[in-house]
Amino acid sequence: MNTCPLILVALILAFVIPNPSFGYSPREDARLIRQIKRGEALNHAKIARDLVHRANWAALGSLSTNKLVEGYPMVNIISIDDSDANGNSTGRIRFLLTDLDFTGPDWQRDNKVTFLFSDEQTLRCKDGGKDPMEPTCARSMISGQVKKMDPTESGYQPSLDAYVHRHPAAKNWLKAHNFYLCELDILNIFVLDFYGGPHKVSATDYYAVSN
Repeated sequence: MNTCPLILVALILAFVIPNPSFGYSPREDARLIRQIKRGEALNHAKIARDLVHRANWAALGSLSTNKLVEGYPMVNIISIDDSDANGNSTGRIRFLLTDLDFTGPDWQRDNKVTFLFSDEQTLRCKDGGKDPMEPTCARSMISGQVKKMDPTESGYQPSLDAYVHRHPAAKNWLKAHNFYLCELDILNIFVLDFYGGPHKVSATDYYAVSN
């Protein structure tokens, strides 16, 4: 039997008969279009600002100076505030540190740190039925350098007052444990708020967000 016609028929059938593993799928195309439109509609800079402003605290990563884990990443919980005198968002991440804690000695050797903010900090993900690790549970990783604020500068006291207003317990910290006010000099922001990987946001776009 001549095998050439059989091969030809097989090739024709392969292109004619629908194959579920490839080819046109209206349902899949519609899903991709919805996903693309959703991704384009997200304002990543605004999401980062919103995450920062709603958070009372953040996880902070530094390079450890502790002899037991020296050089390893160290993670700490840090109470933060970005409010102005009226409680509005400024985007400026301010926080108190003490040299009695992990982060204080760490930043003085290497002041590069990263803050992690997540929608799960205010339970938005749990309330929406999302796992904290899902991309749609928005999070932002904000990297920069720790800067100790100068008490003689005009903006110091209003910043400290806003911080204490949000964190009343800080009054005791300042009296008893030699805490000092710091601010993050933001160098880079990554926002993960949907499928497709993280989005880079510049500090300029982040600060330009209007409330």
